[in-house]
Amino acid sequence: MNIRSAPRTLAAAATALLALGGVAACSDDQAGADPQRVDVVAAFYPLQFLAERIGGGAVTVSNLVKPGAEPHDAELNPGQVGEVAQAELVVYLKGFQPAVDEAVEQNAADKAFDVATVQPLLDAAAGGHDHGHEGEAGHAEESPGAEEHAEEETGGKDPHLWLDPTRLAAVGDQLAERLGTADPDRAGDYTARAGALRTELEKLDAEFTAGLKTCQRREIVVSHTAFSYLAERYRLEQIGVTGLSPEDEPSPQRLAEVAEEAREHKATTIFFETLVSPKVAETIAGEVGAKTAVLDPLEGLSGDNTGDYLSVMRTNLATLRTALSCS
Repeated sequence: MNIRSAPRTLAAAATALLALGGVAACSDDQAGADPQRVDVVAAFYPLQFLAERIGGGAVTVSNLVKPGAEPHDAELNPGQVGEVAQAELVVYLKGFQPAVDEAVEQNAADKAFDVATVQPLLDAAAGGHDHGHEGEAGHAEESPGAEEHAEEETGGKDPHLWLDPTRLAAVGDQLAERLGTADPDRAGDYTARAGALRTELEKLDAEFTAGLKTCQRREIVVSHTAFSYLAERYRLEQIGVTGLSPEDEPSPQRLAEVAEEAREHKATTIFFETLVSPKVAETIAGEVGAKTAVLDPLEGLSGDNTGDYLSVMRTNLATLRTALSCS
């Protein structure tokens, strides 16, 4: 294994020194520390989850986004750029995090796995009741900023593919192949672990399908439109207050429109998420006499969350069943 790893480590170090002017020295203690393991850098939490589950003890995984931080507009410090440069595999989603895209392009283009290439991404307008995309001129005119930001961020595509467990399983299968290419001696182990994870994700998918089959309502009012994949997979309709970026501020007109829709669909719950302020959701809930609840887009774990992707998704399912009065 030392013979296998040494050339890659030296090449990566040379690349880092050339590209970063010595930045790599800052992170020598972080990357390449264990020649017996494949060094994997994950751009944000769901990709870390996949890499750890499929890599097992054969990989060392670092996440570029700390727990509790919002990943959309993550900025990388010099040490993190050094990690990207020295990694043996970088797992990211092109278009989701511009700073990560830049670091990959400059330092790791030949050893990066863009999970957006596994299956076609949904359009940002897909996944349900996004009224800004249904020809309502009023919304389109009053809040172009959110739409423009979404187009800029992902080329008009929704990056939140991991909220469909079957899509995440497909990403896992290809991640196993990439790990096997980086570490041929253990390729069979990666494939086996990806297969085991696929079984777990298919079970989760079946739970969602059964749990959301019969509900009094199918509309979910969410603070930002991160749930297109969830909505498409389980026949829900998404009413988003803002676009793909959770930092976008809705106009008073948009808030009024969403409140009207919430009343029309007799929504009992307005959803917000763990890493973003609940103020917008609370405003609409107060307006329509609804309550608020967390629906986690799983872009990252909160600092005090001891669960993982599977447990958070099951919490989401329970929350949805209560909010939608499912039997």
